[in-house]
Amino acid sequence: MIEATLCFVVRDGQVLLIEKRRGLGEGWYNGPGGKLEVGETPRECAVREVREEVGLDLEPEALTKAGELTFLQNGEQHTHCHVFRTDCFSGTPTSSAEAHPEWVEVSDVPYDQMWEDDRLWLPGILEGKTVRGRFRFEGEGDLDEATFVDHDLEWGVSFSE
Repeated sequence: MIEATLCFVVRDGQVLLIEKRRGLGEGWYNGPGGKLEVGETPRECAVREVREEVGLDLEPEALTKAGELTFLQNGEQHTHCHVFRTDCFSGTPTSSAEAHPEWVEVSDVPYDQMWEDDRLWLPGILEGKTVRGRFRFEGEGDLDEATFVDHDLEWGVSFSE
């Protein structure tokens, strides 16, 4: 199972999204994030991934844990994702080999160019809510080639870290 993070940086009614340039979800939009390294906490991973992918510096204490998402493929756990939100950052978003960043109006998030499940939980995250979700996919190959079949969401979750 993969343990990963996503981080949504928000400011003035906008959210910083990335267009993935390689790897799982290539060509799709999402928040910056990635896999935890050995010995790294989810919060440390989110800070590192945002710096590596888009060049912003985040204060770890200013990250709000907004969600935990579990993705299953053919009944097996594929990825467990820790989702963070912040409006505290320094620097200017810059493209990298992995991602091209874009500020997008929250009302104009391109859900048709994102994972199918994102439209179910991301609007709530961007409104300041917390969520725990479980998403089921079926099919062979990578998760981004599988078919989204079902989900469960629990809103208003408290996370202890």
